[in-house]
Amino acid sequence: MEDKRTSSKRSWDACREVPPLEDERTPWKMLKLLKVLSLCVVAVLVFGLALCSKTSFLLLVTLSNEGTKTLPDGQKPVALLCIGCVLIASSLLLLLKSVWKACHKSSKMPDKRTVALVLFFEFLVAMGAAILTIVAMPHLDIVTNVTILNGVAVLSTLLQVITQCTAKQRNRFLVPSITAFLLILLGYVLFLLLYITKDPTDTRRNIWAGLAVGASFLVSFNWWENYFKLISENSRSDFLTALSRDVKECQNVVHILSSLVRIAVTAGVLGAYVPLDKMDWAIVTSIPSRETRIIGIIIGVQLISSALCHWFSLVACKMHAMRRCFILPLYLANQSLSVVPIPLQFFSRSSGSAACWCIGLVLATLHLWFLSLFRIQRTQDLFVRRLYEGAFIEQSLLLNTRFDIQTTEKFKSLDPVKVFLCATMWHETPDEMMNILISIFRLDKYRPKKEGEAGDVTFEGHIFFDDAFTDVAGSRGAHVNQYAEMLVNIIAEVYSIFLNINNDLFTKKQQIPDQTIVTTPYGGRLVVTMPHGNTLTVHYKNKKLIRHKKRWSQVMYLYYLLGWKEVEVKNEFEVRREKTNGHKTMNIFPNLEKKNTYILALDGDTDFTPAAVMLLIDRLKLYPQVGAVCGRIHPTGSGPVVWYQKFEYAVGHWLHKTAEHVFGCVLCSPGCFSLFRAEALMDDNVMKKYTVMSSKAQHYIQYDQGEDRWLCTLLLKQGWRVEYNAASDAHTNAPEDFKEFYNQRRRWGPSTMANMVDLLGCATVISKKNTSISKVYMLYQFISLAASILAPSTVILMIAGSLTVLLDVHPSVSLVLAVIPPAIFLGASFRIKADTQILVAAILSILYAFLMMVSAITIIGNIVKDQTILTPSSLFLIFLALFYVITALLHPQEIGLVFYGFIYIICIPSAYLLLSIYSMVNMNNVSWGTRETAPAARDEAASPTKAEKGTARCRLLPWSNAHSLGAMKYYRHSYSKHETTAKSFIEMCLQEEGKFFRELTSKYLQPVPEDKGKQEIMINKLRELRNKMTFVYFIINAFWLVVTFTLQLLDSSVFIRVPKINFDLEFTGEYIDIDPVGFMFVLSFALLVVIQFFGMLYHRMSTLIHYVAFLSTEPMSTKQNHHQPIKKVDILLLLR
Repeated sequence: MEDKRTSSKRSWDACREVPPLEDERTPWKMLKLLKVLSLCVVAVLVFGLALCSKTSFLLLVTLSNEGTKTLPDGQKPVALLCIGCVLIASSLLLLLKSVWKACHKSSKMPDKRTVALVLFFEFLVAMGAAILTIVAMPHLDIVTNVTILNGVAVLSTLLQVITQCTAKQRNRFLVPSITAFLLILLGYVLFLLLYITKDPTDTRRNIWAGLAVGASFLVSFNWWENYFKLISENSRSDFLTALSRDVKECQNVVHILSSLVRIAVTAGVLGAYVPLDKMDWAIVTSIPSRETRIIGIIIGVQLISSALCHWFSLVACKMHAMRRCFILPLYLANQSLSVVPIPLQFFSRSSGSAACWCIGLVLATLHLWFLSLFRIQRTQDLFVRRLYEGAFIEQSLLLNTRFDIQTTEKFKSLDPVKVFLCATMWHETPDEMMNILISIFRLDKYRPKKEGEAGDVTFEGHIFFDDAFTDVAGSRGAHVNQYAEMLVNIIAEVYSIFLNINNDLFTKKQQIPDQTIVTTPYGGRLVVTMPHGNTLTVHYKNKKLIRHKKRWSQVMYLYYLLGWKEVEVKNEFEVRREKTNGHKTMNIFPNLEKKNTYILALDGDTDFTPAAVMLLIDRLKLYPQVGAVCGRIHPTGSGPVVWYQKFEYAVGHWLHKTAEHVFGCVLCSPGCFSLFRAEALMDDNVMKKYTVMSSKAQHYIQYDQGEDRWLCTLLLKQGWRVEYNAASDAHTNAPEDFKEFYNQRRRWGPSTMANMVDLLGCATVISKKNTSISKVYMLYQFISLAASILAPSTVILMIAGSLTVLLDVHPSVSLVLAVIPPAIFLGASFRIKADTQILVAAILSILYAFLMMVSAITIIGNIVKDQTILTPSSLFLIFLALFYVITALLHPQEIGLVFYGFIYIICIPSAYLLLSIYSMVNMNNVSWGTRETAPAARDEAASPTKAEKGTARCRLLPWSNAHSLGAMKYYRHSYSKHETTAKSFIEMCLQEEGKFFRELTSKYLQPVPEDKGKQEIMINKLRELRNKMTFVYFIINAFWLVVTFTLQLLDSSVFIRVPKINFDLEFTGEYIDIDPVGFMFVLSFALLVVIQFFGMLYHRMSTLIHYVAFLSTEPMSTKQNHHQPIKKVDILLLLR
């Protein structure tokens, strides 16, 4: 057996041709450099912003001090008002955010007792903060003001002690917490002694000191939530448990009420104190301009720096740089102001209280140095409150960090998950098969399967091969076709490469992988054990036995992997384990829940890396409402058609998908590289509805032409969120031929529009059920849909503008000239064949490309000639170029794609005018349209030798000699008692599996018999639907053109007149006339672009955070040396 599995090459013929195995596309060195730079920038920003916040706040306090000369005594209320603004700014931001979430997301009403207790604490905190900063601190010296804020940790240290004492396990931070509490109390005692003994007769001064101590104690109630949760978990108090649950589940309503209380209390204290201190509010309106500018700058710096410091602190924690970019910068910022005044008072007693408070704060936050975080950390799991305190930013950020995220591990992992890699194949080329197999084997090396060890992620590969069999004359059974045979040979080739890649050239090499061949009710199955223990199963489908095409392959693996393997087999095993007296060693099936089981949908040509998969897993691991997540898809290939698609894909991901992710949900997670949660797929009205056969004409458009988009539509309707992760890259082959490209988009265009109309039709229901989708977001999608519908007429208007510039004719004449070619093409398309339509479209595309190129050159010439850029065409061209360049600069890995932007721009008429006509006219054609040619010939040197092919066929292809389900052969020949029990159970499972496939096929996947009568009826219905939709689609565009044409014929008074200026911004005496309809359309387009741009900026920052966190926590595959294969082969692999 072993001799047959080794290479038949001679020792002198040991040289190999090996395809690229490692990830050569991702610039890991650049990303590591970017990580270092990012961490340095974040650390500097946290330190600098915290320092600015503290300094500007102390300046405001100094301005309100009695001894300052910058502001006269009568103008002190202005400084006090600014201090009040500092106190309520964060509460106002929290109020706006909570109101937005309460309106657009589900919000529960808290219990009355919870409201009463929370508002009581918020009242104390707001009262303490207002008294401390507005009343007491303006009467204290600068040394005290710098250091007394560190004393607000007094109650936090006491609650830390209580929490750790009530905990069941021993905590090493108990002694530091006790010490911190005693030191802060000692600091207060020394502080009071200093003021009382300095001048016992100064009653007013002593009152200020007492108010400062009492107010700082009230402020320390601010972080009670950080400890009540742990105390409630370790105690038997039902009230504390209900309180913690209520605060978490009803946080939006609680935050609204608490923000209002804090704003009201601060305003009340400020409004009452000014008259009591014999000051007049009327002076606020009569401050000189110089003082106004000074105060305005200070308060502006304080508010902005505090908000940004809070945000960058959050970024630092999410980047897994808490020590060097969060804790240390805040410590330094806190002490940077103290090291100057304290030495000046070194021999005074104030230095003692300052030192006690400072050391107490450090000990109170000592546990932060040992926190363990998830790779992607949610904000609510980092900071217990959304609120920050602008008056004491460092203390609030340090004390607000959750106390209960503690473990001895540096990186905290979530529950283990299982991922089923599911690829669908049909007529892929050898190179495409090689790409996906290398990716799967690369993942096997990255996460090897070890005996007796449970990893954080386990994988299982499945390839579902459509139409894999062919009838051979004179043969008793079906034979696999050339594509299926090709896949077998490539599996053997890739297996040999990965197994022997690090071996010496002249060592004995295993060429044929460990495998099991099974005959199944749907055709056949090949189970391969990869070099590092994970399994790859190839399901060869016979279209005579089971329904073929991609959607039905997806239905097949959804019900097989999720419905059968993860439910039925597990349940049956549990029953049998009970019957065998609960013997624990028989638990061969992983105990995974639906939420921890994922499906990675792949195309047969997808090239991905292990890091890309892990980055997708991160999103589903941490966010339970995410049902699907997709990565950044890069088209590969060569030629102008591919170059156009490269830039088109880039723009679509840079702008459209990021905007959908940030402002709502991604509407389409492409099936070539997307990760789905099993719990979401198995939800009501998702997987079951996905099995519906197309019975109406519109079903063929929505269900079968864009199955991935329809599946996402079902998820969105059920309330699941769909996301986009730009850090996860995958590559797939794009159509290189103009005809194949048009046929692909002929499927995508109508299906996209059909699913969009479906979502918009139930926008109200979806916005209520899906917390990530609001009515405002649906309005955004409606505008996007309207823009896509009006794309043909917009392109015609753009062409008309170009003709006006080139031919120097009236705009109305140029509009008529621009309409004639597409109108003729539209009318002729109903008569000529699809191939002829594509030929005509190709010719017109070339002509339009030359027209666009000449127009661009003419516009540039006119800019130079007229010395102005304030013309519609020049502004559009310059804005478009700058916009794409800036967007590309924000994606340094893909900046080279900007050079393809020229091809994209000159191909706009082809993509948005001619392609729209072709797609709408051929909507009734529901064939796939791609991969309908013979496989490309492989290089002779890259193909297996004749001897190797013969060996592969001998081992892999004779289905007549394969084992059927229920009659499997074992490689082991002797069994222990428990192994025999497991063997009998597995035989039973195999028999049940055969029964499952027969029932599945009978209910959902029965091959559709050919009925020419029904086909003819459906063809007529599709044609009727095509006619209706085409009429509506183009009548809307015609209406838009008629309105524009009419406005151009009317008098100039209808137009918007804009003055024309030159490069020196001087008026030239001329005017530019813009029609109002066109102006509104351009304005809407600009608004969409601006929204997408800001969404992209936010998403870019999130992507950078995820990248840095990944590099800080995930070991790269290059660090793993798993070169020894797992020799053991067992039939259990069929069920794992």
